[in-house]
Amino acid sequence: MPRELLILRHAKSDWDSGAKSDFARPLAKRGNKDAVRMGAWLYREGLVPDLVISSPAERARQTTQAVCKGLDYKRKAVILDKAIYEATPEDLLQVLAGLPTDAKTVLLVGHNPGLELLLDHLVGDDMEAPDDGKVLPTAALARLDMPNDWSDLTEGCAQLVSLTRPKTLRGD
Repeated sequence: MPRELLILRHAKSDWDSGAKSDFARPLAKRGNKDAVRMGAWLYREGLVPDLVISSPAERARQTTQAVCKGLDYKRKAVILDKAIYEATPEDLLQVLAGLPTDAKTVLLVGHNPGLELLLDHLVGDDMEAPDDGKVLPTAALARLDMPNDWSDLTEGCAQLVSLTRPKTLRGD
């Protein structure tokens, strides 16, 4: 069964929000717009996930909510997993290994550097860094073709289909 993994870095956060912790930092106005834009784009592209799993950190949770609204995906169905916050690639591989076997398209929303390191592990040497060196800037989405078994994700096992940044969608 073909599988896809959509890796989405949370949208731009508001560093001046006065949040009491990194975990509580919300989205900036631009971040919310970018998250809405990415959700609408995913819907238009027919990339509606079977499963959405997100970090529970405020900025990731808000990103997930805005994207899911554009996808017409029920917020109650989103899985918030503490293991995604401040995750290493190994932590994220464990999260993916725990996915239901019938999940075909999964949206994973989280943070750098963990997401970029996971992407590097999954794609291996096939990925070229963009000119600016930022593989997953805020609200960027990596689309990967995945192997059939979520629990057997060896280095280089996936194929990068696309990297999409919200700034490339601004004309939408």
